[in-house]
Amino acid sequence: MTNRQRMLVGFCVCLTLTSTVGGQTVYEPPESDKAYFAETFDTSPLDRNWILSKAVKEGDLDIYKYDGEWRIETPVKDVLVGNKGLVMKSAGQHHAISAYLRKVFHFREKPLCLQYEVYFQRGIECGGAYMKLISHSDDLRLSQFNDVTPYTIMFGPDKCGSSYKVHFIFRHRNPLTGVYEEKHARQPEVDLTEYFTDRNPHLYTLYLYPDNTYEILIDQSLVSKGSLLQDMDPPVTPPREIEDPNDTKPAHWDDRPQIPDPTATKPQDWDDDAPQLIPDPTVEKPSDWLEEVEPLIPDPEAQPPHDWSVDMDGEWEAPLIDNPACSDVTGCGPWNPPMIPNPAHRGKWRAPMIDNPNYQGKWQPRMVPNPGYFVDPQPFRMDPVAAVGFELWTLTGDVMFDSVLLCDSLDVAQRWTRDTWGRRDTPGIMERVLVATAKRPWLWGVYVFTVGLPIILFISFMWPDKRFGPPDQDYYYKKSDEPQPDSPEDAERSGSLSDYVPEITSGPRKRLQKKSDLECEVSE
Repeated sequence: MTNRQRMLVGFCVCLTLTSTVGGQTVYEPPESDKAYFAETFDTSPLDRNWILSKAVKEGDLDIYKYDGEWRIETPVKDVLVGNKGLVMKSAGQHHAISAYLRKVFHFREKPLCLQYEVYFQRGIECGGAYMKLISHSDDLRLSQFNDVTPYTIMFGPDKCGSSYKVHFIFRHRNPLTGVYEEKHARQPEVDLTEYFTDRNPHLYTLYLYPDNTYEILIDQSLVSKGSLLQDMDPPVTPPREIEDPNDTKPAHWDDRPQIPDPTATKPQDWDDDAPQLIPDPTVEKPSDWLEEVEPLIPDPEAQPPHDWSVDMDGEWEAPLIDNPACSDVTGCGPWNPPMIPNPAHRGKWRAPMIDNPNYQGKWQPRMVPNPGYFVDPQPFRMDPVAAVGFELWTLTGDVMFDSVLLCDSLDVAQRWTRDTWGRRDTPGIMERVLVATAKRPWLWGVYVFTVGLPIILFISFMWPDKRFGPPDQDYYYKKSDEPQPDSPEDAERSGSLSDYVPEITSGPRKRLQKKSDLECEVSE
């Protein structure tokens, strides 16, 4: 194949992968033959594979439990022309929808790759956007899918209040009791706020490997990873020993680190009942104080409202005003001296605390073998998955889901990501810089320091200067060099003006004289 033919083939491949309309990328459905489940929601209305839940409320067989509306719509921000998604429309309502896999997924020698896009088109106040991988069973009916339907894995974003989370939960079966228990992965250490508040679509990915490790990615960036055996809460493997539930603390056990000093006695002058404040004995009542006169009297000019009813409102009482008789004296009414701290007040007497000589430490029940202890070396071997579903409540509607993929190959997942998420128009460097500074204005200082300072230093050092001329020129010297003799050109040039000084003459015009002429006149 010639170079020209290779170029033509490459050009055709590029046209096949990406096409544009008016400079904007056009959406093309990706291939998904090798996936257990793949959905791009390109058909409208909903494909028959998706089943709305008809589960009813407990105790009321006439009311559906999930009354929220689902629609297939184009996103508010149409990044890819022709792209559509599944939208959870109703605010403040419950939604449930699910679909069967092409075949049951079994956890064996291959990894689980789960990913989908979430777009909070109107932001999110409180609600979930996580997906459930519904466990396989012979009696599974997706028309009755609800909150108690057994699931194997729950994965995806969730937000309420100031809590921003990405859940990864799997149901683990206790091999001894057969009881299932939810195991929660620890939350990512990175700040997740932006993924919920920037009103842009984001890609959530879960990789679960046969070696019992997992990885969580957002927009293809790793945000968390760990082990099913070590990083789940509660842990998969229970403790070998537990506290004996039948063990009780002995009656003689003294676990008090300190006790009141038994040898201490209360001083004889200690008064437990001495008040904290007493009247100041040094203050006397002013001589003009009128104790018999009330400081407040009813307003003599006040009148009851015209609609006042004694039967309905009771006896009317005029509002109180300051007594005019008290305006010319220090005060009226009962006189009480001001209160001051009581020097005899010491509070209740208590003996000082000392170390307890009989202290035996904090009592703990003895440890006994845990009857529920077991070892599950392969928690990855979870219950097989037969369907995927969304069972959600949200306070904010118009949450969009798109490009759902479940497969057992990293290569298939990467190709799917390239053909869906990877075809979006990514912002340029300047746009990302402006977005970052809009959220964090202090970054301007970082940009100026990291970009502007090197430029200033470069200009200051490299700007043309006499110190930076060629070494064979006269101006190549430094301040520390020896004085340089004037060149003939400089001497001739300097004599043309420096030998002249102004002659003081009358009239508007002046003539310049040489210094040598002036010296001759003085000598004469």
